[in-house]
Amino acid sequence: MPVNLSGPTNAGPPHRESFVKRYLDPTDRLGEVLFGLIMVLTFTLGAGLIVQEGEDATREMLVGILGCNLAWGLIDGGMYVISSLYERSRKARLLDAVRSTGSDESALAVISKALDDRLEALTSPDEREQLYRQVLMRLKHVEPHPTRVRREDLYGALASFWLVFVSAIPAILPFVLCKDRFLALRISNGLLLVMLFLVGWRCARETHSNPWILGPTLVVVGLVLVGIAMAFGG
Repeated sequence: MPVNLSGPTNAGPPHRESFVKRYLDPTDRLGEVLFGLIMVLTFTLGAGLIVQEGEDATREMLVGILGCNLAWGLIDGGMYVISSLYERSRKARLLDAVRSTGSDESALAVISKALDDRLEALTSPDEREQLYRQVLMRLKHVEPHPTRVRREDLYGALASFWLVFVSAIPAILPFVLCKDRFLALRISNGLLLVMLFLVGWRCARETHSNPWILGPTLVVVGLVLVGIAMAFGG
């Protein structure tokens, strides 16, 4: 699960930015919704027999959907915190590695190894060398801090949990609004597939891809993943 530790990217006033957008970047948000939809589809795509068993069985299925996404939302939130700690510790390890070197040239080599992959496509060798020297000067005056959970980590975890959990709502609403259980199931599956397409469409916009290719592709990939999960008892 990718983690964005760079903070808000929206230049507008913080109070106008939604809670989820403040702590998760677009890729993370789309990933959480996609994961939640796939979890729900593992229930609803094969639920025809369950619906035939009556209202009690249908109700148990809906409770199972909510419970599954609740559990996986908590797990995903926990993974967000762990990923945040790992990223922060990686920076601490870089600081330790730089300070343990015997010369500036060795320290610059350590910094280069850590940052080249991210900057090589955006900068020239001379620009990177100048930047790395500035980073080295900065690191010489940075005091190491203990790696621990921060409030922002918990907020990001809560945002991750919320997106996974709320992805179950489109599957449940048709059963609440429609008395015909079979019609509700078809509407539910239709809504989930449309949402898969919209996630693919949005993902294409974020990655500068063709939405008319990525949208349907994500629907197919999602259905394949659901089929695999169901085949293994998911």
